[in-house]
Amino acid sequence: MSGFVDRPLFFFGVLFVVFAGAIVFGASVLRRWVKLSSEEREDFSIVQTSTLTLLALLIGFTLSMAVNRYDQRKNLEENEANAIGTEYARADVVAASLGTRIKMELVHYAQLRREHFQARDPGELARIDRQTTQSQTELWQLATQVANDQPTPIGAAVMTGMNDVLNSQDYSEAALENRIPLGAWALMIVIAVLACVVQGYGAKGRIRRGLLVVFLPVTVALSLALIADIDSPRGGIIHVQPQNLTRLLRSFGP
Repeated sequence: MSGFVDRPLFFFGVLFVVFAGAIVFGASVLRRWVKLSSEEREDFSIVQTSTLTLLALLIGFTLSMAVNRYDQRKNLEENEANAIGTEYARADVVAASLGTRIKMELVHYAQLRREHFQARDPGELARIDRQTTQSQTELWQLATQVANDQPTPIGAAVMTGMNDVLNSQDYSEAALENRIPLGAWALMIVIAVLACVVQGYGAKGRIRRGLLVVFLPVTVALSLALIADIDSPRGGIIHVQPQNLTRLLRSFGP
């Protein structure tokens, strides 16, 4: 299911077909098997309303989960930019030659992190990740050299700052993996299918059933596709833009 969720447009199309089929099944097939008398319609209306209410609550709850995760990814991108900028400033207090090397590597590292947020191709991401690992190794070696040359509070501050730079990347990567559980997706889709079946079963008249075949599946499928788009860090059209890293790189100059 994760492959579908990472392609929100395709996900919407599949869901629309499934939900429309569920309404047709309820309106055409189920009504032939189980007749609904006028005395039973009041009880059925309660079940119908309850099912749609439960679906709406689940969609709202899951949308909130997706938005919170999106906001977390944005905040962590900001934290990365702040950590890199702070360490860049601290490089001024070490020996000139070593400080220059630290600044150059930090600029390269910030460029790689910006590319990481912008990349969508798996091959490109793999290349960026390899170069990021190499850059982190180089940065840590430079910080270790500062600590060895200057075993003072200055050296400790540089080491602490570099540790923050590396840790902030780990936090960002963890946030990319923090997705809506597949169990929640399965539960929402199952309840949405049941809601469509119930709606189709209870619809009166051909015109009303025809509108339900289009309106309800489109509404529910769009809602779930929007959630999938927000929750997917690489797919769809809603992404975390590395605005803070871009602004930081501009502040470093040409």
